Amino acid sequence: MSDSSPLPPVRLHPEAELARDALSTPLLARAARLARWAGEDTRVDAGGGLVEEQLPAAAAHLGLTGDDAAAHASEAWRIAVDTGLVEIVDEEEGTVATGEDLALLSGSPQDVLGVWLTALETALADASVPDLDDLVDAMSAEDGGGQIDFASLDWDPEAEQEFLDGVLGNLYLLTVSVGGPGDGPVPLPALAASMIVPSDMGEPTNDVLEQVSDAMMRLDDQFRFLEPVGIVEYQPVDEALMADTDEEPAAVDDTDVSRYGMVRLTPLGLYGLRARLLEAGIPAPAVGDLADKGADALLDGTAAFPPAAAQAETEQWLDRREPLAAARELLAAARGSDPGAPLRRLRCQQALSLVGVVAEPALREVLDDPELGGLARVWLVERGFADVPAPSEDLVFWLTVDTIAAQLAAEGNSEELQGLVEGLAQQHGGFFAAAWKVDHPATADVLEAMGRLHPDKKVAKEARKAAFKARSQQGG
Repeated sequence: MSDSSPLPPVRLHPEAELARDALSTPLLARAARLARWAGEDTRVDAGGGLVEEQLPAAAAHLGLTGDDAAAHASEAWRIAVDTGLVEIVDEEEGTVATGEDLALLSGSPQDVLGVWLTALETALADASVPDLDDLVDAMSAEDGGGQIDFASLDWDPEAEQEFLDGVLGNLYLLTVSVGGPGDGPVPLPALAASMIVPSDMGEPTNDVLEQVSDAMMRLDDQFRFLEPVGIVEYQPVDEALMADTDEEPAAVDDTDVSRYGMVRLTPLGLYGLRARLLEAGIPAPAVGDLADKGADALLDGTAAFPPAAAQAETEQWLDRREPLAAARELLAAARGSDPGAPLRRLRCQQALSLVGVVAEPALREVLDDPELGGLARVWLVERGFADVPAPSEDLVFWLTVDTIAAQLAAEGNSEELQGLVEGLAQQHGGFFAAAWKVDHPATADVLEAMGRLHPDKKVAKEARKAAFKARSQQGG
Protein backbone atom coordinates (compact mmCIF):
# COMPACT_ATOMS: atom_id res chain seq x y z
CA MET A 1 0.00 0.00 0.00
CA SER A 2 1.67 3.12 -1.20
CA ASP A 3 -0.26 5.97 0.36
CA SER A 4 -0.89 6.85 3.97
CA SER A 5 -4.63 7.54 3.75
CA PRO A 6 -6.76 5.70 6.31
CA LEU A 7 -7.80 2.19 5.39
CA PRO A 8 -11.53 1.54 5.01
CA PRO A 9 -13.00 -0.49 7.87
CA VAL A 10 -13.15 -4.24 7.41
CA ARG A 11 -16.12 -6.38 8.39
CA LEU A 12 -14.72 -9.36 10.28
CA HIS A 13 -16.52 -12.60 10.94
CA PRO A 14 -17.17 -13.52 14.61
CA GLU A 15 -14.05 -14.79 16.41
CA ALA A 16 -15.67 -18.14 17.20
CA GLU A 17 -16.26 -18.72 13.49
CA LEU A 18 -12.73 -17.60 12.62
CA ALA A 19 -11.29 -19.93 15.25
CA ARG A 20 -13.16 -22.86 13.71
CA ASP A 21 -11.76 -21.87 10.33
CA ALA A 22 -8.25 -21.72 11.80
CA LEU A 23 -8.52 -25.20 13.33
CA SER A 24 -9.63 -26.63 9.99
CA THR A 25 -6.80 -25.14 7.92
CA PRO A 26 -4.66 -27.95 6.53
CA LEU A 27 -1.39 -26.59 7.90
CA LEU A 28 -2.50 -26.02 11.49
CA ALA A 29 -4.60 -29.21 11.55
CA ARG A 30 -1.59 -31.23 10.40
CA ALA A 31 0.69 -29.52 12.91
CA ALA A 32 -1.70 -30.38 15.75
CA ARG A 33 -1.92 -34.01 14.62
CA LEU A 34 1.86 -34.31 14.54
CA ALA A 35 2.14 -32.71 17.98
CA ARG A 36 -0.17 -35.40 19.36
CA TRP A 37 1.66 -38.11 17.38
CA ALA A 38 5.15 -37.22 18.60
CA GLY A 39 6.53 -39.40 21.38
CA GLU A 40 9.67 -40.51 23.17
CA ASP A 41 11.15 -42.00 20.00
CA THR A 42 10.62 -38.84 17.93
CA ARG A 43 13.89 -37.15 16.99
CA VAL A 44 14.72 -33.79 15.47
CA ASP A 45 17.84 -32.44 13.82
CA ALA A 46 19.90 -29.43 14.87
CA GLY A 47 17.40 -27.06 13.24
CA GLY A 48 14.40 -28.59 15.03
CA GLY A 49 13.12 -30.40 11.94
CA LEU A 50 12.08 -34.03 11.98
CA VAL A 51 14.99 -36.30 11.11
CA GLU A 52 14.72 -37.57 7.57
CA GLU A 53 14.08 -41.20 8.44
CA GLN A 54 10.98 -40.25 10.47
CA LEU A 55 9.36 -38.13 7.74
CA PRO A 56 7.71 -41.12 5.98
CA ALA A 57 6.01 -42.14 9.24
CA ALA A 58 4.88 -38.57 9.87
CA ALA A 59 3.50 -38.31 6.34
CA ALA A 60 1.69 -41.62 6.71
CA HIS A 61 0.15 -40.47 10.01
CA LEU A 62 -1.18 -37.40 8.20
CA GLY A 63 -2.50 -39.50 5.33
CA LEU A 64 -0.19 -37.78 2.85
CA THR A 65 0.95 -39.58 -0.28
CA GLY A 66 2.88 -38.69 -3.41
CA ASP A 67 6.17 -37.03 -4.14
CA ASP A 68 5.47 -34.03 -1.87
CA ALA A 69 4.25 -36.03 1.14
CA ALA A 70 7.51 -35.77 3.07
CA ALA A 71 7.84 -32.06 2.30
CA HIS A 72 4.30 -31.35 3.53
CA ALA A 73 4.93 -33.36 6.69
CA SER A 74 8.17 -31.46 7.30
CA GLU A 75 6.37 -28.15 6.83
CA ALA A 76 3.62 -29.15 9.29
CA TRP A 77 6.25 -30.20 11.83
CA ARG A 78 7.95 -26.83 11.58
CA ILE A 79 4.62 -25.13 12.26
CA ALA A 80 4.13 -27.38 15.30
CA VAL A 81 7.53 -26.34 16.68
CA ASP A 82 7.19 -22.61 15.87
CA THR A 83 3.73 -22.36 17.42
CA GLY A 84 4.73 -24.17 20.62
CA LEU A 85 2.57 -27.23 19.95
CA VAL A 86 5.81 -29.22 20.27
CA GLU A 87 8.78 -28.38 22.47
CA ILE A 88 12.37 -29.53 22.01
CA VAL A 89 13.48 -31.08 25.28
CA ASP A 90 17.14 -31.78 24.54
CA GLU A 91 18.80 -30.20 21.52
CA GLU A 92 21.79 -32.51 21.63
CA GLU A 93 19.71 -35.66 21.89
CA GLY A 94 17.02 -34.25 19.59
CA THR A 95 14.17 -35.28 21.88
CA VAL A 96 10.79 -33.56 21.99
CA ALA A 97 7.66 -33.35 24.11
CA THR A 98 4.15 -32.03 23.73
CA GLY A 99 4.18 -28.26 24.01
CA GLU A 100 2.11 -26.34 26.53
CA ASP A 101 0.49 -24.35 23.73
CA LEU A 102 -1.20 -27.46 22.30
CA ALA A 103 -3.85 -26.98 24.99
CA LEU A 104 -4.62 -23.54 23.52
CA LEU A 105 -6.24 -25.23 20.52
CA SER A 106 -8.97 -26.39 22.93
CA GLY A 107 -9.21 -22.95 24.55
CA SER A 108 -10.99 -19.71 23.70
CA PRO A 109 -11.30 -18.38 20.16
CA GLN A 110 -8.64 -15.81 21.02
CA ASP A 111 -6.28 -18.61 22.10
CA VAL A 112 -6.81 -20.51 18.86
CA LEU A 113 -6.38 -17.42 16.72
CA GLY A 114 -3.19 -16.51 18.57
CA VAL A 115 -1.68 -19.87 17.64
CA TRP A 116 -2.86 -19.50 14.05
CA LEU A 117 -1.30 -16.04 13.75
CA THR A 118 2.05 -17.53 14.75
CA ALA A 119 1.60 -20.24 12.12
CA LEU A 120 0.80 -17.54 9.58
CA GLU A 121 4.05 -15.71 10.30
CA THR A 122 6.02 -18.92 9.73
CA ALA A 123 4.17 -19.61 6.49
CA LEU A 124 4.75 -16.08 5.21
CA ALA A 125 8.46 -16.30 5.99
CA ASP A 126 8.70 -19.65 4.20
CA ALA A 127 6.76 -18.37 1.20
CA SER A 128 9.49 -15.81 0.54
CA VAL A 129 12.23 -18.46 0.31
CA PRO A 130 13.13 -19.78 -3.15
CA ASP A 131 12.94 -23.44 -4.09
CA LEU A 132 15.03 -25.50 -1.68
CA ASP A 133 16.76 -27.33 -4.53
CA ASP A 134 18.01 -23.99 -5.84
CA LEU A 135 18.96 -23.02 -2.31
CA VAL A 136 21.11 -26.12 -1.86
CA ASP A 137 22.77 -25.58 -5.25
CA ALA A 138 23.64 -22.05 -4.16
CA MET A 139 25.49 -23.23 -1.05
CA SER A 140 29.11 -22.34 -1.69
CA ALA A 141 30.90 -24.86 0.49
CA GLU A 142 34.30 -24.21 -0.96
CA ASP A 143 34.02 -20.43 -0.83
CA GLY A 144 32.24 -19.28 2.29
CA GLY A 145 32.05 -22.40 4.38
CA GLY A 146 28.50 -23.38 3.54
CA GLN A 147 27.12 -19.84 3.36
CA ILE A 148 24.31 -19.13 0.89
CA ASP A 149 25.42 -17.26 -2.22
CA PHE A 150 22.37 -14.98 -2.55
CA ALA A 151 23.80 -13.33 -5.68
CA SER A 152 23.68 -16.61 -7.61
CA LEU A 153 20.03 -16.99 -6.63
CA ASP A 154 19.14 -13.46 -7.68
CA TRP A 155 17.30 -13.32 -4.36
CA ASP A 156 17.22 -10.57 -1.74
CA PRO A 157 15.47 -12.02 1.35
CA GLU A 158 14.44 -8.61 2.73
CA ALA A 159 13.21 -7.33 -0.63
CA GLU A 160 11.30 -10.56 -1.25
CA GLN A 161 9.54 -10.30 2.10
CA GLU A 162 8.71 -6.66 1.46
CA PHE A 163 7.30 -7.55 -1.96
CA LEU A 164 5.03 -10.24 -0.54
CA ASP A 165 3.93 -7.93 2.28
CA GLY A 166 3.14 -5.23 -0.30
CA VAL A 167 1.13 -7.65 -2.44
CA LEU A 168 -0.89 -8.81 0.54
CA GLY A 169 -1.40 -5.20 1.62
CA ASN A 170 -2.76 -4.32 -1.81
CA LEU A 171 -4.99 -7.39 -1.77
CA TYR A 172 -6.33 -6.33 1.64
CA LEU A 173 -6.97 -2.79 0.40
CA LEU A 174 -8.71 -4.02 -2.75
CA THR A 175 -10.88 -6.33 -0.66
CA VAL A 176 -12.07 -3.73 1.86
CA SER A 177 -12.36 -0.74 -0.50
CA VAL A 178 -15.69 0.51 -1.78
CA GLY A 179 -16.00 -0.65 -5.37
CA GLY A 180 -13.42 -3.38 -4.80
CA PRO A 181 -14.11 -7.08 -5.33
CA GLY A 182 -15.32 -7.57 -1.76
CA ASP A 183 -15.60 -11.33 -1.30
CA GLY A 184 -14.80 -11.90 -4.97
CA PRO A 185 -11.46 -13.00 -6.42
CA VAL A 186 -8.77 -10.68 -7.78
CA PRO A 187 -7.01 -11.58 -11.06
CA LEU A 188 -3.36 -12.34 -10.47
CA PRO A 189 -2.22 -10.07 -13.37
CA ALA A 190 -4.00 -7.10 -11.76
CA LEU A 191 -2.43 -7.82 -8.38
CA ALA A 192 1.05 -8.18 -9.86
CA ALA A 193 0.58 -5.01 -11.91
CA SER A 194 -0.41 -3.10 -8.76
CA MET A 195 3.12 -3.67 -7.49
CA ILE A 196 5.00 -3.09 -10.74
CA VAL A 197 3.20 -0.62 -13.02
CA PRO A 198 3.51 3.04 -11.94
CA SER A 199 0.15 4.66 -11.30
CA ASP A 200 0.88 7.46 -13.78
CA MET A 201 1.99 5.13 -16.59
CA GLY A 202 -0.31 4.96 -19.60
CA GLU A 203 0.52 2.00 -21.81
CA PRO A 204 2.99 -0.33 -20.02
CA THR A 205 6.28 -0.88 -21.81
CA ASN A 206 7.51 -4.33 -22.82
CA ASP A 207 10.01 -4.22 -19.98
CA VAL A 208 7.27 -3.47 -17.45
CA LEU A 209 5.07 -6.23 -18.89
CA GLU A 210 7.94 -8.66 -18.51
CA GLN A 211 8.34 -7.62 -14.87
CA VAL A 212 4.61 -8.17 -14.32
CA SER A 213 4.90 -11.62 -15.88
CA ASP A 214 7.84 -12.53 -13.63
CA ALA A 215 5.97 -11.22 -10.58
CA MET A 216 2.95 -13.35 -11.50
CA MET A 217 5.05 -16.49 -11.57
CA ARG A 218 6.55 -15.67 -8.17
CA LEU A 219 3.10 -14.99 -6.75
CA ASP A 220 1.73 -18.17 -8.27
CA ASP A 221 4.27 -20.19 -6.27
CA GLN A 222 3.70 -18.13 -3.13
CA PHE A 223 -0.10 -18.33 -3.15
CA ARG A 224 0.03 -22.09 -3.76
CA PHE A 225 2.24 -22.26 -0.68
CA LEU A 226 0.05 -19.98 1.43
CA GLU A 227 -3.32 -21.54 0.66
CA PRO A 228 -2.91 -24.38 3.23
CA VAL A 229 -2.50 -21.87 6.09
CA GLY A 230 -5.95 -20.52 5.21
CA ILE A 231 -5.12 -16.94 4.33
CA VAL A 232 -6.26 -17.17 0.69
CA GLU A 233 -8.29 -19.23 -1.71
CA TYR A 234 -6.30 -19.55 -4.90
CA GLN A 235 -6.95 -20.72 -8.44
CA PRO A 236 -3.46 -21.28 -9.87
CA VAL A 237 -2.15 -20.14 -13.23
CA ASP A 238 -3.08 -22.60 -15.97
CA GLU A 239 -0.10 -24.93 -16.49
CA ALA A 240 -0.61 -24.72 -20.26
CA LEU A 241 0.06 -20.98 -20.15
CA MET A 242 3.30 -21.47 -18.26
CA ALA A 243 4.59 -23.54 -21.15
CA ASP A 244 3.65 -20.85 -23.69
CA THR A 245 6.37 -18.24 -23.32
CA ASP A 246 5.07 -16.18 -26.25
CA GLU A 247 1.80 -15.25 -24.55
CA GLU A 248 1.77 -12.03 -22.52
CA PRO A 249 -0.25 -12.12 -19.28
CA ALA A 250 -1.11 -8.41 -19.49
CA ALA A 251 -2.87 -8.81 -22.83
CA VAL A 252 -5.53 -11.25 -21.69
CA ASP A 253 -9.14 -11.35 -22.75
CA ASP A 254 -11.59 -10.74 -19.88
CA THR A 255 -13.09 -14.15 -20.63
CA ASP A 256 -9.71 -15.82 -20.18
CA VAL A 257 -8.43 -13.87 -17.16
CA SER A 258 -9.15 -16.70 -14.72
CA ARG A 259 -6.55 -18.86 -16.52
CA TYR A 260 -3.89 -16.47 -15.25
CA GLY A 261 -4.70 -17.07 -11.62
CA MET A 262 -7.40 -15.76 -9.26
CA VAL A 263 -6.89 -15.05 -5.58
CA ARG A 264 -9.18 -13.95 -2.79
CA LEU A 265 -8.62 -13.33 0.89
CA THR A 266 -10.59 -15.63 3.13
CA PRO A 267 -12.40 -14.22 6.19
CA LEU A 268 -9.53 -15.70 8.21
CA GLY A 269 -7.05 -14.02 5.87
CA LEU A 270 -8.70 -10.64 6.41
CA TYR A 271 -8.43 -11.17 10.15
CA GLY A 272 -4.77 -12.19 9.89
CA LEU A 273 -3.69 -9.35 7.63
CA ARG A 274 -5.49 -6.80 9.77
CA ALA A 275 -3.67 -8.15 12.83
CA ARG A 276 -0.35 -7.78 11.00
CA LEU A 277 -1.20 -4.22 9.94
CA LEU A 278 -2.03 -3.27 13.51
CA GLU A 279 1.19 -4.91 14.71
CA ALA A 280 3.09 -2.75 12.20
CA GLY A 281 1.42 0.39 13.59
CA ILE A 282 -0.90 0.91 10.59
CA PRO A 283 -4.46 1.91 11.58
CA ALA A 284 -6.77 -0.76 10.19
CA PRO A 285 -10.28 -0.19 11.58
CA ALA A 286 -12.89 -2.92 11.80
CA VAL A 287 -16.64 -2.48 12.00
CA GLY A 288 -17.55 -2.88 15.67
CA ASP A 289 -14.38 -1.29 17.07
CA LEU A 290 -16.37 1.72 18.31
CA ALA A 291 -19.39 -0.10 19.73
CA ASP A 292 -18.20 0.23 23.34
CA LYS A 293 -16.85 3.76 23.03
CA GLY A 294 -18.56 7.10 23.56
CA ALA A 295 -20.59 9.01 21.00
CA ASP A 296 -17.69 11.40 20.41
CA ALA A 297 -15.47 8.47 19.36
CA LEU A 298 -18.25 7.12 17.15
CA LEU A 299 -18.85 10.38 15.29
CA ASP A 300 -15.15 11.15 14.85
CA GLY A 301 -14.25 7.55 14.07
CA THR A 302 -16.85 7.10 11.34
CA ALA A 303 -16.09 10.48 9.76
CA ALA A 304 -13.94 8.89 7.05
CA PHE A 305 -15.97 5.68 6.74
CA PRO A 306 -17.88 4.93 3.54
CA PRO A 307 -21.66 5.30 4.11
CA ALA A 308 -22.43 1.57 4.39
CA ALA A 309 -19.63 0.98 6.89
CA ALA A 310 -20.60 4.06 8.91
CA GLN A 311 -24.18 2.79 9.14
CA ALA A 312 -23.07 -0.71 10.16
CA GLU A 313 -20.81 0.72 12.87
CA THR A 314 -23.56 3.03 14.11
CA GLU A 315 -26.10 0.20 14.22
CA GLN A 316 -23.79 -1.85 16.44
CA TRP A 317 -23.25 1.19 18.67
CA LEU A 318 -27.00 1.81 19.00
CA ASP A 319 -27.76 -1.85 19.67
CA ARG A 320 -25.89 -1.57 22.98
CA ARG A 321 -27.73 1.50 24.23
CA GLU A 322 -31.17 2.70 25.25
CA PRO A 323 -32.46 4.80 22.31
CA LEU A 324 -33.35 8.04 24.12
CA ALA A 325 -30.09 8.10 26.08
CA ALA A 326 -28.16 7.31 22.88
CA ALA A 327 -29.84 10.21 21.06
CA ARG A 328 -28.90 12.65 23.85
CA GLU A 329 -25.31 11.41 23.83
CA LEU A 330 -25.06 11.76 20.06
CA LEU A 331 -26.40 15.31 20.11
CA ALA A 332 -24.01 16.35 22.86
CA ALA A 333 -21.06 14.94 20.90
CA ALA A 334 -22.14 16.75 17.71
CA ARG A 335 -21.57 20.22 19.14
CA GLY A 336 -18.46 22.22 18.33
CA SER A 337 -16.90 24.87 16.09
CA ASP A 338 -13.74 22.95 15.17
CA PRO A 339 -13.10 21.92 11.52
CA GLY A 340 -14.46 18.41 12.14
CA ALA A 341 -17.72 19.57 13.70
CA PRO A 342 -19.86 19.81 10.52
CA LEU A 343 -19.06 16.22 9.58
CA ARG A 344 -19.78 15.11 13.15
CA ARG A 345 -23.21 16.71 12.89
CA LEU A 346 -23.82 14.98 9.56
CA ARG A 347 -22.89 11.62 11.09
CA CYS A 348 -25.09 12.48 14.09
CA GLN A 349 -28.01 13.22 11.78
CA GLN A 350 -27.46 9.91 9.98
CA ALA A 351 -27.25 8.08 13.31
CA LEU A 352 -30.45 9.70 14.57
CA SER A 353 -32.24 8.51 11.43
CA LEU A 354 -31.72 4.98 12.78
CA VAL A 355 -33.30 5.83 16.14
CA GLY A 356 -37.06 5.49 16.49
CA VAL A 357 -39.60 8.10 17.50
CA VAL A 358 -38.72 7.44 21.13
CA ALA A 359 -35.86 9.93 20.60
CA GLU A 360 -38.32 12.84 20.19
CA PRO A 361 -37.69 14.39 23.65
CA ALA A 362 -33.94 14.58 22.98
CA LEU A 363 -34.51 16.45 19.70
CA ARG A 364 -36.99 18.89 21.25
CA GLU A 365 -34.48 19.67 24.00
CA VAL A 366 -32.04 21.15 21.47
CA LEU A 367 -34.47 23.15 19.31
CA ASP A 368 -33.03 26.41 20.65
CA ASP A 369 -29.42 25.27 20.32
CA PRO A 370 -27.70 27.36 17.60
CA GLU A 371 -25.69 24.35 16.34
CA LEU A 372 -28.27 21.59 16.70
CA GLY A 373 -31.62 23.36 16.29
CA GLY A 374 -31.61 23.00 12.53
CA LEU A 375 -31.01 19.26 12.38
CA ALA A 376 -33.49 18.78 15.24
CA ARG A 377 -36.22 20.52 13.21
CA VAL A 378 -35.41 18.42 10.14
CA TRP A 379 -35.62 15.19 12.20
CA LEU A 380 -38.94 16.14 13.81
CA VAL A 381 -40.59 17.36 10.60
CA GLU A 382 -39.50 14.28 8.62
CA ARG A 383 -41.25 12.11 11.21
CA GLY A 384 -44.45 14.10 11.12
CA PHE A 385 -44.32 15.62 14.60
CA ALA A 386 -46.51 18.65 15.23
CA ASP A 387 -45.68 21.95 16.89
CA VAL A 388 -42.20 22.18 15.39
CA PRO A 389 -41.21 25.86 15.40
CA ALA A 390 -40.26 27.30 12.03
CA PRO A 391 -36.55 28.10 11.69
CA SER A 392 -35.35 31.67 11.40
CA GLU A 393 -33.68 32.78 8.19
CA ASP A 394 -30.33 32.94 10.00
CA LEU A 395 -30.73 29.35 11.14
CA VAL A 396 -31.60 28.20 7.62
CA PHE A 397 -28.46 29.78 6.19
CA TRP A 398 -26.31 28.48 9.05
CA LEU A 399 -27.63 24.95 8.52
CA THR A 400 -26.98 25.24 4.78
CA VAL A 401 -23.36 26.23 5.32
CA ASP A 402 -22.92 23.50 7.91
CA THR A 403 -24.39 20.87 5.59
CA ILE A 404 -22.19 21.83 2.64
CA ALA A 405 -19.11 21.93 4.88
CA ALA A 406 -19.90 18.41 6.11
CA GLN A 407 -20.39 17.07 2.58
CA LEU A 408 -17.16 18.69 1.44
CA ALA A 409 -15.36 16.90 4.26
CA ALA A 410 -17.08 13.60 3.52
CA GLU A 411 -17.06 13.54 -0.28
CA GLY A 412 -14.91 16.36 -1.61
CA ASN A 413 -16.00 18.00 -4.85
CA SER A 414 -18.52 15.31 -5.77
CA GLU A 415 -21.18 15.44 -8.47
CA GLU A 416 -23.86 15.26 -5.79
CA LEU A 417 -22.46 18.33 -4.05
CA GLN A 418 -22.22 20.18 -7.36
CA GLY A 419 -25.92 19.45 -7.91
CA LEU A 420 -26.74 20.80 -4.44
CA VAL A 421 -24.74 23.97 -5.10
CA GLU A 422 -26.48 24.56 -8.42
CA GLY A 423 -29.87 24.02 -6.82
CA LEU A 424 -29.19 26.48 -4.00
CA ALA A 425 -28.02 29.22 -6.33
CA GLN A 426 -31.03 28.71 -8.58
CA GLN A 427 -33.66 28.63 -5.81
CA HIS A 428 -32.31 31.61 -3.88
CA GLY A 429 -31.47 34.55 -6.11
CA GLY A 430 -29.91 36.51 -3.25
CA PHE A 431 -28.16 33.54 -1.65
CA PHE A 432 -24.60 34.86 -1.87
CA ALA A 433 -25.57 38.36 -0.74
CA ALA A 434 -26.81 36.86 2.53
CA ALA A 435 -24.59 33.80 2.90
CA TRP A 436 -21.31 35.66 3.45
CA LYS A 437 -22.74 37.12 6.66
CA VAL A 438 -23.41 33.69 8.20
CA ASP A 439 -21.61 33.33 11.52
CA HIS A 440 -20.12 29.89 10.84
CA PRO A 441 -16.40 29.04 10.93
CA ALA A 442 -16.63 27.35 7.50
CA THR A 443 -18.58 30.09 5.68
CA ALA A 444 -15.66 31.36 3.59
CA ASP A 445 -14.47 27.84 2.72
CA VAL A 446 -17.98 26.81 1.69
CA LEU A 447 -18.45 29.85 -0.54
CA GLU A 448 -15.06 29.27 -2.17
CA ALA A 449 -16.06 25.68 -2.84
CA MET A 450 -19.34 26.83 -4.37
CA GLY A 451 -17.32 29.10 -6.65
CA ARG A 452 -15.24 26.12 -7.77
CA LEU A 453 -18.18 23.82 -8.25
CA HIS A 454 -20.75 25.99 -10.00
CA PRO A 455 -20.50 25.65 -13.81
CA ASP A 456 -21.94 29.11 -14.51
CA LYS A 457 -19.04 31.60 -14.56
CA LYS A 458 -21.21 34.52 -13.43
CA VAL A 459 -22.59 32.61 -10.43
CA ALA A 460 -19.13 31.25 -9.60
CA LYS A 461 -17.79 34.81 -9.56
CA GLU A 462 -20.56 35.87 -7.16
CA ALA A 463 -19.60 32.99 -4.87
CA ARG A 464 -15.92 33.97 -4.89
CA LYS A 465 -16.78 37.59 -4.10
CA ALA A 466 -18.98 36.44 -1.21
CA ALA A 467 -16.14 34.23 0.04
CA PHE A 468 -13.78 37.20 0.02
CA LYS A 469 -16.26 39.25 2.06
CA ALA A 470 -16.74 36.38 4.52
CA ARG A 471 -13.00 35.97 4.99
CA SER A 472 -12.56 39.72 5.52
CA GLN A 473 -15.37 39.67 8.09
CA GLN A 474 -13.69 36.78 9.91
CA GLY A 475 -10.39 38.64 9.94
CA GLY A 476 -8.65 36.22 7.56
